Amino acid sequence: MTDNSPTHGAALRLEVDHALDAALQRLFDEGRYRVFINVDRECGHFPHAQRSLADGTTHDVTVWCGNDYLGMGQHPRVLDAMQDVLISSGAGSGGTRNISGTTRHHKALEREISDLHQKESALLFTSAYVANDATLSTLRQLLPGLIIYSDSLNHASMIEGIRRGGGEKRIFRHNDLSHLRQLIVADDPAAPKLIAFESVYSMDGDFAPIEAVCDIAEEFGALTYIDEVHAVGMYGARGAGVAERDNLMDRIDIINGTLAKAVGVFGGYIATSSRIADAIRSHAPGFIFTTSLPPAVAAGAVESLRVLKSREGQELRHGLAARAAEVKAQLLSRGLPLVDHGSHIVPVIVGDPVHCKRVSDILLDEYGIYVQPINYPTVPKGTERLRLTPSPIHSSSDVTQLIDALDQLWSHCALNRIASAA
Repeated sequence: MTDNSPTHGAALRLEVDHALDAALQRLFDEGRYRVFINVDRECGHFPHAQRSLADGTTHDVTVWCGNDYLGMGQHPRVLDAMQDVLISSGAGSGGTRNISGTTRHHKALEREISDLHQKESALLFTSAYVANDATLSTLRQLLPGLIIYSDSLNHASMIEGIRRGGGEKRIFRHNDLSHLRQLIVADDPAAPKLIAFESVYSMDGDFAPIEAVCDIAEEFGALTYIDEVHAVGMYGARGAGVAERDNLMDRIDIINGTLAKAVGVFGGYIATSSRIADAIRSHAPGFIFTTSLPPAVAAGAVESLRVLKSREGQELRHGLAARAAEVKAQLLSRGLPLVDHGSHIVPVIVGDPVHCKRVSDILLDEYGIYVQPINYPTVPKGTERLRLTPSPIHSSSDVTQLIDALDQLWSHCALNRIASAA
């Protein structure tokens, strides 16, 4: 007989509480417990912000781990567009895309995105995470027997979408074309196939061999799915990403991107053929049952993309590359252990979760520099790091302040250095 007594219920609740406490304690013990840092961005002063403490006091900080890579979140044209539509249309969209939540601003944004990536169509989602998850899981339902080949370092959203879709999947070693080919050759030639990968991998800042992946896909009749989240706005003549930079957009079937990083607003999307977009729009629960982006957000993204496609956008991209190069050169001159794959992302390796968190805390508390520690499982154990994201809106004095602080802390904490380039 089942025991439904109050005493039994209380005991079960106690077991749940103990399990949760134990799970949290493990994170504390391993130096992996995440703490929210209250940072109030100051429009017109990015990357400088105000840190709010529990006692009500505030302190000036410089943000070195933000994803507003080009400062478009404070661009006057973006703000004006959002304010105009906020006044004219109100705060929210009022519904899903299928039920009263499609406005001219959403349609205009999808046109701007499809134009950016030179695709027939684009489909908006509430985030790039949802776009990845919804699209990859839905493709599995639309294409029976689909085998998905996924890079081992793909983002969690891609992994989740592939997992939720069920069916066959193959994980190939990161950027290992021989392994990818080996896996494809071993499978049924008649099975539909899709290769999912990223253009820029955000933790190491390395690039995918896009052309070689496309060659393999073409040879075996596979679809190509690329995540350009950390590249949109920052690479290519008009900011469409690495595939545009390398003149390969026409060889990619589905491009995933975000409006929340270099575009400076919020939301995600896919750009693809009209047929694929229509099928995803009509079948993906993550699209169908989600309230659409606020019209003001869509309008701001439209204006941001127009800026990024222009000469001004080109100048911002040049500024980003120059600032990233400056940071890397100064890190090397002090023997600070960075990873440099040529992208705008600058990981500085600490190699220990407790030390990584400690260095981050001291930077914030004593130097007014905010860099979030990146620990396992986001990166492998032993590669814990501070992930720097330079931008054209960081000044040379900001760079000097950062490098001096890191240099002092590396000595204070007796962390490993590399041979100085100086």
